[in-house]
Amino acid sequence: MVAGENLRAPNSSDDECGISPSVAEAAENVRVAVIGVGAVGGRAVRQLLSVSGVSEVLLVDPRDDLAQSAKMFGESTRIVSDWVDERPDVVLLAHASGDHGVIAERAVALGAHVVSVSDAPRDVEGLLALQGLAEQKGRSVIVGAGFGPGLTDVLAAHGSELFDRVDEVHVAKIGTGGPECARQHHRALQGWGDDYRDGTWIHSKSGSGRELCWFPDPIGAADCYRADLPDARLLHRVFPTAVRLSTRMAATRRDRLTSPLPMLRKPHAEAGPGAVRVELRGRSNNISEVITFGVMDRPSVAAGAVAALAVGACISGSVVRVGTGGMAEMVRPLEFLAELARRGVKAARFEGAAN
Repeated sequence: MVAGENLRAPNSSDDECGISPSVAEAAENVRVAVIGVGAVGGRAVRQLLSVSGVSEVLLVDPRDDLAQSAKMFGESTRIVSDWVDERPDVVLLAHASGDHGVIAERAVALGAHVVSVSDAPRDVEGLLALQGLAEQKGRSVIVGAGFGPGLTDVLAAHGSELFDRVDEVHVAKIGTGGPECARQHHRALQGWGDDYRDGTWIHSKSGSGRELCWFPDPIGAADCYRADLPDARLLHRVFPTAVRLSTRMAATRRDRLTSPLPMLRKPHAEAGPGAVRVELRGRSNNISEVITFGVMDRPSVAAGAVAALAVGACISGSVVRVGTGGMAEMVRPLEFLAELARRGVKAARFEGAAN
């Protein structure tokens, strides 16, 4: 794949993109609690410090070494042991998967917005189940606010505006962020992956369904497989009439062979570059079209930026609605992508025509 054009709102200035300064300035002295200050959470903290309206970022992490190292973030951050007593306005869940739904329920009950970066299906299900409570409290719960799902959902929603009808959406990703992301990658190869075909969910063993997917340079081509991921389920909420939805994750032969076993080596503190691609198929002006978007970056950097902008949307009031939903349901795609590009995470567009 060759690099394509960066996404940007046509005829718009920087001040017109992303979080509106006039709206964000109205929300002052906002306190954000970040639970989990690892590779993704730490990047999100750095991004949050430049979000208008954020007066203090509360750092919550049971691992003393990470919590102590977080002091480098500056005077606007503070390490706390119990975020509940601090009564934050927004809670960002960037810690290991498993209990995001439980913590989010407590946060919403206390009157806070919630943003979660988890891509574990159980966490996503638990977060989406908070719809009634979130509506009652007038709060938003943004689910899967990372590299993928997250940025991939927003790209798909943006691409859909270029079609009269979207028939298929196919997502693929390669790379991991910090250690917890690597562990989740390992667990995802142990379960069952979901594909949506012609109105039916197809459950297939993770590690099956190999596809050669091309990512932006310098990543290039990689074999990708089904995995226990929530991406297709979140896409179905946005594209209920699509006939095919799928998700693939890059994996090596060793990844697949050792997936039933405990991880054989300790994950790196932060992995190298990764990428996502989103392919949409449909019809425009009665012609079959294929449009593909791609992003190459360090997954932890991209996920941290996406999560921070999701928090910023909650602060500024630019979320589309209260309640729960994936990124594509909660933000305005083009504005979000333009602001993300300003922060260094840029998408490229690739086009083709179906035969």
